[in-house]
Amino acid sequence: MPRFEPHPDRRAAIVTGASSGHGAAIASCLAAAGHPVVIGARRIDRLELLAAEIVSAGGEALALPLDLTERDSIEAFARRAESEMGPIEVLVSNAGDVQPITTLAQPEEFARQMQVNLLGAQALVHCVVPHMVARRRGDVVFVTSEVAEEPRTFMAAYVASKAGLEGYARAMAMECEGTGVRVGIVRPGPSSTEQGTTWSEDSINEVVASWFKWGLLRHDGAIRPAEFADAVLAVISAPKGTRYSLLEVQPEAPLSDDAVLAG
Repeated sequence: MPRFEPHPDRRAAIVTGASSGHGAAIASCLAAAGHPVVIGARRIDRLELLAAEIVSAGGEALALPLDLTERDSIEAFARRAESEMGPIEVLVSNAGDVQPITTLAQPEEFARQMQVNLLGAQALVHCVVPHMVARRRGDVVFVTSEVAEEPRTFMAAYVASKAGLEGYARAMAMECEGTGVRVGIVRPGPSSTEQGTTWSEDSINEVVASWFKWGLLRHDGAIRPAEFADAVLAVISAPKGTRYSLLEVQPEAPLSDDAVLAG
């Protein structure tokens, strides 16, 4: 007799921040692997287009509005996800907000990123994970960032929120031990997404110059969202009895004659 029951055949998954970038790619990847997906974000028009693409490819998807700064929105999203898609077996907490602000930013600007990236994530966990614990199975994946370990200038709130999210995830993993609910962190490095594309040109130039000063940009490689999605799928697909606690995904550097071992 196996030590653990295998995963159920139907494993509905929630993916937040699914209107673009990593979130959209994760939703498509999970759906292609047979997971019914509930996708949430503020940009419902984008979500509906993504859901239609998933369905046309043979998958199952439900698009629901989700604003992680509003408690009522979070609770309504969680209720509809469970009632319309069935028991939620997987929660991928991916939503994130990043703006180029310093440690001396206006408190309101700082608080917004903390709300989306950390407090909103906790509020959704509060709604979803107790049902997983009651069923004695489930996977929770927190998408964080390399800045949680290696801070960057002009990302004060993002650094604080993602570091806090990793600490929260580790505490949750300890508390969930023995419940059948697995908790893991997937930490992306530099990525090719829409994050930062709304910043002004002056902000981008100032930020990049600062990062070069601190040696934070070694090469121009970037993770593609589809590649990152494969890592998330690997975490939730691990057979019962194993758990990925932390998986960091970094882009490979382009070939260079200046490499240490290039000869």
